[in-house]
Amino acid sequence: MRTIQQNRRDFLGYAGASLGALAAGGAWAAEAPDLIVTNANVLTVDAKQPRAQAFAVRGGRFLAVGSNAEIKAHAGPRAQVFDAAGGTIVPGFIDSHNHAPGEVLQFDVLVGNPYEVEFVTIDSIVGKLKAKAQTLPPDTWVEGFFFDDTKVKDGRLINRHDLDRVSTTQPVVVRHRGGHTSFYNSKALEMAGVGKATPNPPGGTFDHGPDGELTGRVTDRATVVFARVGKRETFSPEERARRARDGVAFISKQFVRYGLTSVCHEGGDLAAIQDIRADGKLLHRISYEPQGEGLEAMIRAGLETGFGDDWIKLGASAEHVVDGSFSERTLAMSRPYPGVSPPYYGNLTETQDVLNAWIERVHRAGIDVNCHANGDVAIGNVLTAVERAQKLFPRPNARPKITHCTLVNPGLIARIKAANVVPAAFSTYAYYNSDKFPFYGEDIIRNAMAFRDFLDAGVPVCAGSDFSPGPFSPLMALQAMVTRKGWDGKTWGANQKISVEEALRVNTLNGAFATHEEQLKGSITPGKLADFVVLAQDPHAVDPDKIKDIRIVRTVAGGRTVYEA
Repeated sequence: MRTIQQNRRDFLGYAGASLGALAAGGAWAAEAPDLIVTNANVLTVDAKQPRAQAFAVRGGRFLAVGSNAEIKAHAGPRAQVFDAAGGTIVPGFIDSHNHAPGEVLQFDVLVGNPYEVEFVTIDSIVGKLKAKAQTLPPDTWVEGFFFDDTKVKDGRLINRHDLDRVSTTQPVVVRHRGGHTSFYNSKALEMAGVGKATPNPPGGTFDHGPDGELTGRVTDRATVVFARVGKRETFSPEERARRARDGVAFISKQFVRYGLTSVCHEGGDLAAIQDIRADGKLLHRISYEPQGEGLEAMIRAGLETGFGDDWIKLGASAEHVVDGSFSERTLAMSRPYPGVSPPYYGNLTETQDVLNAWIERVHRAGIDVNCHANGDVAIGNVLTAVERAQKLFPRPNARPKITHCTLVNPGLIARIKAANVVPAAFSTYAYYNSDKFPFYGEDIIRNAMAFRDFLDAGVPVCAGSDFSPGPFSPLMALQAMVTRKGWDGKTWGANQKISVEEALRVNTLNGAFATHEEQLKGSITPGKLADFVVLAQDPHAVDPDKIKDIRIVRTVAGGRTVYEA
């Protein structure tokens, strides 16, 4: 198995072999195309030529874009011809923040629907976990994933008493899909030494009910104590490697099924990704965002953001978490949460000094920093650290990323623009998580997921699904941005609506800009990678409330069909 290498030469050996293909991109310009696409409604996301009827592809790149007559004139005897029959074609969609949990989707207990809005019952969750518990040895963790507290028919949070029904002798945890809260049974609390009188640690909470007893809900930094207790399923090195490869292959199929051709991966097994590519099973392009030892190896080897090739490239760092979650109501705000007593302002997960030092170190290494910041307090802290780092060590082309960048104001937006920061805002949340908005109220939501304000200020905001927390369907994202209407029919923050054309750009070209690849992909433009999606309908022409239901007919990456309905 390949592993991330510790020096530049070794890394080149397995990741840089195809860099030459990029340099040779213009060599085929005078040759006949491999593929001709005609009779299409082409939405290019190229301001110089916004619409077209046809295009030609050669060597995995767009050769020419224009009218049917213009493109047919390029056709040679060996060109494959695809008659789009009036279908709409858009650039391949780009997800700028995704945890890509292929192994979880393949092998773990899913207590909620990862992809769509679906309500479940607490009984169904208990039943799935009880079945899993019966397959595990004593003291081994029983884990459930993709729980969503507002997608439960019971209309309440799951609690430790529910999970005690799974087992009283094994530790049990249900993980919220948002990633910042988990729910534990009594045995898990006991094993971790958490009791009614246990104080909250900095940046986290052990929640109590009205009776003062522990509910089993634990937030952010308070969850770390559970990692030290109990046993977990173990696998041989060979089995771990196989599971990692199967997970990458599985998630890649899911991405292209929904029209995603490029995804920013939050960490993951780089060796597995390389192996799947070698086997021809990697269907989407990856901006790999390293964390932990992967990031340290990158720094030691002197590898900077952008190193790699058209399929796997080192991107920004993985998200460095500065505060809590929007969907789980733990983000750090300057105002107290409405209706919460005593006053609660959310969780900041580290101090300004620690944040300053981390950002300076990564920035000096030539790696774009990427920080998770939801609330206005956390966003301000990240900007302070970024501004400081740029002053100490100027990097003119740095593109720091603030993942989520949810709750903003005019002052923060001005600083974001001045610091060349790229916000990767929640893409599908306005539809999928609209049932969380009442916890905040319209006054706050008017300034949340602020696509309109970002674009009006000239900030190249991009789309981050944050999957697992949010579904990754780019068409759901388009609908959410255009309508600001949730699955429940309620509209929040209508002032942040953007047009279909703008939403397409956010989900394509702006995503390419975030990874320094706007000259390589993100629009249907001659010379760029031939990544595109064929849609059954034009998102401009359908009922805006039906955009998410448009059928993906075909997904193409580098001129090769990677999904077909």
